[in-house]
Amino acid sequence: MCRGLLQHCCWSCCYVGGFGSYLFGLSKKTYEQAGVDTDGNAPGSTKEFGIGWVTAFLSVSSFVGLLALVPLRKIMILDYKLTYPSGTATAVLINGFHTPKGDKMAKKQVRGFAKYFSFSFLWALFQWFYSGGEKCGFSQFPTFGLKAWKNSFYFDFSMTYIGAGMICSHLVNLSLLFGAILSWGIMWPLMKGLKGHWYPGSLPESSMKSLNGYKVFVSIALILGDGLYHFLKILYFTGSSMYAKATNKKLKTFPDDSIQAFDDHRRNEVFLRDGIPIWVAVIGYIFFSIVSIVVIPIMFPEVKWYYIVVAYTLAPSLSFCNAYGAGLTDMNMAYNYGKVALFVLAAMAGKNDGVVAGLVGCGLIKSIVSISSDLMHDFKTGHLTLTSPRSMLLGQAIGTAIGCIVAPVTFYMFYKAFDLANPDGEYKVPYAIIYRNMAILGVEGFSALPQHCLQLCYGFFSFAIVANLLRDLTPKKFGKWIPLPMAMAVPFLVGAYFAIDMCVGSLIVFVWHYLNRQRAELMIPAVASGLICGEGLWILPSSILALAKRKRA
Repeated sequence: MCRGLLQHCCWSCCYVGGFGSYLFGLSKKTYEQAGVDTDGNAPGSTKEFGIGWVTAFLSVSSFVGLLALVPLRKIMILDYKLTYPSGTATAVLINGFHTPKGDKMAKKQVRGFAKYFSFSFLWALFQWFYSGGEKCGFSQFPTFGLKAWKNSFYFDFSMTYIGAGMICSHLVNLSLLFGAILSWGIMWPLMKGLKGHWYPGSLPESSMKSLNGYKVFVSIALILGDGLYHFLKILYFTGSSMYAKATNKKLKTFPDDSIQAFDDHRRNEVFLRDGIPIWVAVIGYIFFSIVSIVVIPIMFPEVKWYYIVVAYTLAPSLSFCNAYGAGLTDMNMAYNYGKVALFVLAAMAGKNDGVVAGLVGCGLIKSIVSISSDLMHDFKTGHLTLTSPRSMLLGQAIGTAIGCIVAPVTFYMFYKAFDLANPDGEYKVPYAIIYRNMAILGVEGFSALPQHCLQLCYGFFSFAIVANLLRDLTPKKFGKWIPLPMAMAVPFLVGAYFAIDMCVGSLIVFVWHYLNRQRAELMIPAVASGLICGEGLWILPSSILALAKRKRA
């Protein structure tokens, strides 16, 4: 419960609130940067920051996100056994503090956690001293040569991702590497050679009409294909189960191990015993959706009520896709789903209202999808720590309520104290202009995307469906080698370095199991958690140093 309070007060509402991206994209300064004469950048398509409307907007969108996936929590945590590395790491930390002192195994785990926690924290501190700029230091070390480094193939010494790689399965990490090789090793270098043919050579690669358009939309196609397949699969099994129950037939919906460890059985019992009624989630989702349909068009006349109906109808399936991917890779891709909503709603609204409708729709979807994924991380923590799911949901709800007040007030102080969105100033807010330009592009429709982008999206969407079908229909000894499309999609956009970090973690696990399997099974969760938490804690002092304008070496 405390984790839910702290997470939403200090981070989640700030992240999904879009204070440095889509929300600030509505400001007059961003409108002027985008060009007052630009087609689609309609005059009057602005709204200045205000504590009142921002608090209301965050409230209606965030609470919907808390309820979107509650009915699927058993499937995600128990049936699919998704790892949710951050949630697992938090659980290991909590269990280490509450284990009886006489337990020798627990002592070893706590010592291992403390040792690698300290190492990770001190390593992050060491890296800070030798990072003088954006592309400087160990995080940008050209491990495999300069040419590979330019295509994001390098080891960036991230203890967080190494730890996550130790928790994730070998298949997930190898799927990440396969996606990195396919995208940054083959596709993107080839497409750079097509500059001037497939997309305008005068545009920077970061433009959605340039190479970045391929990166974003191909990644989204893989994610949507994989997520949609599993969503429909769950609907099929759920419908079959309901039919079997109605006709008094026995049907096994998901694979289940008849032999189960006592600890796992106990965790599952607690997780299911203190359940959350489905009707509570459904009625709550409908209630907050109705509130949003009434309130948001009042705040933004450009956003028609039926746009919100469409967004909230699609939100549960998109939330499932993101939560499933986060369970595999620990990567929250909510911003990608927000971009989908941005383009669709901007295109639906047209030239005059498209920019505002797209940015607001992006915020709605991003908020719902992100908070749903965070809640699943907390449910995973609750499952491993024998914590009531109801208390986790209540903690998230209280934290969301506080965060919806604290985050806007905090940003308002920053907004008044500094000159934001000034291209020549210290706080340029670059993502605000990026999101507004994407909305302007969305007004023109998908035809404005670079050549053959949609055809590539169709191909990769189909690949995701076929890969999952082969995994389910072929014998297990062959199906287990088929890569996971959801994991493949992450490096398409993020870069290959992330996959290399994860594979280093997987290599450590493989070697450790080979040398001493029993000790590896005991210590890997604690060591991985220490690596993740140590570097994560460094974020706090590094942020304070940044605010104090302390320069690095």
